[in-house]
Amino acid sequence: MGVSARTQREESDLYLKQLEDFANAMKGSVGVPVIIDPKTNIAVWFDQRELRLRFLISVEKTRKFFEGLSGGKVYATRCKQTGEVFFPPQVDCPGVKDGEVEWVELPKEGVLITYTVIYTKPYTFGHYQDYTVGIARLSNGVQVLAWVRERDPKKLKVGMKVRLEVVRREPEGYLTYELVPAEGS
Repeated sequence: MGVSARTQREESDLYLKQLEDFANAMKGSVGVPVIIDPKTNIAVWFDQRELRLRFLISVEKTRKFFEGLSGGKVYATRCKQTGEVFFPPQVDCPGVKDGEVEWVELPKEGVLITYTVIYTKPYTFGHYQDYTVGIARLSNGVQVLAWVRERDPKKLKVGMKVRLEVVRREPEGYLTYELVPAEGS
């Protein structure tokens, strides 16, 4: 019977539990939860209050971007005066300091210009398998950072053709976009 490997989140929880146990021991012996960080050998305060962060952010001025995802489209904004395209979309043109931007749909075709595999994930992404993120230069010159839909990163090549596609990310169930290697690349 094999031992199953712990997930990154389980490893993180275990590490935090060990730190908490040590901090409690320090509180009992010296009165404060100060521990020596094993990586840096520096004294650190171990705050034992747990912070759960949830927030609301107004997206009213970029609502069209989210509506576009619902329709399978990815939108950017373009400055009416300079013609510069912004992605992620911006509501003001920084070059002319006004709100004169228009919405444009991004092309779906592009070229992968770089990528990296994420093995060490942020805590809130610990439930995902290792994943790849990449930057593609779309046919209009705009560069897009996104997850790459390819399980085997050895199949990816800088310069390969990719498509920008809207997908539903599970298990959260929200719409986002990702880069998909084009057929025959």
